[in-house]
Amino acid sequence: MKGIISFTYRTPKGADTVLYSDEMRAAKALLLAEDMERTGRANDIQFIDTHEYSWNLKELRKQLEEIKTEPHDVKIYFDGGFDLKSRKSGLGCAIYYEQNEKAYRLRRNALVEELESNNEAEYAALHLAVKEVEELGVHHMPITIIGDSQVVINQLSEDWPVYEKELAKWANRIEDKVEKLGLEVEFELVSRKKNREADQLATQALKEVNISSLKEMDR
Repeated sequence: MKGIISFTYRTPKGADTVLYSDEMRAAKALLLAEDMERTGRANDIQFIDTHEYSWNLKELRKQLEEIKTEPHDVKIYFDGGFDLKSRKSGLGCAIYYEQNEKAYRLRRNALVEELESNNEAEYAALHLAVKEVEELGVHHMPITIIGDSQVVINQLSEDWPVYEKELAKWANRIEDKVEKLGLEVEFELVSRKKNREADQLATQALKEVNISSLKEMDR
């Protein structure tokens, strides 16, 4: 969850004004707001989220405690590969998240036959990942989507237009799912080297090696 801090700052001589912070994660906002509160010069402190809902500090503390029990700090790595000879596609995704103060990694892949291009396979891989996030119960919180596909990342972040009919269908499916879940998405384009895990999962799918695992990780 992201938002800004709104507060009234009052000087020792009684002059005051309303100030607003830059946008930040809720956990960071709470730390700063609690520190400002201790100075005795900041009053009427509110956290205003990206949906323009206001939380006082008590409400924000409670919300962050509840979030700890749900999957959060979610990062999705995705990759898709298309084999021209067999006309098959391999989809791979690795999802990292925290829950109950533990860290986890979920890995999934899939072999599909109905796609027509590598870009379509990339979109299908991300769609697979978003469905897995839904199955985890992730909703109304920020997630980071990471991939090496310039087409998918730039089109979904609206830096590039979507002209191809089939890609537009996949983009709409993903955007509808994201909206339904109330997710706040940040996109990150990385090199193929930094997306090696998802790439390997997609390659294994093309080799008909099925991967489906959930592992607790070191924090």
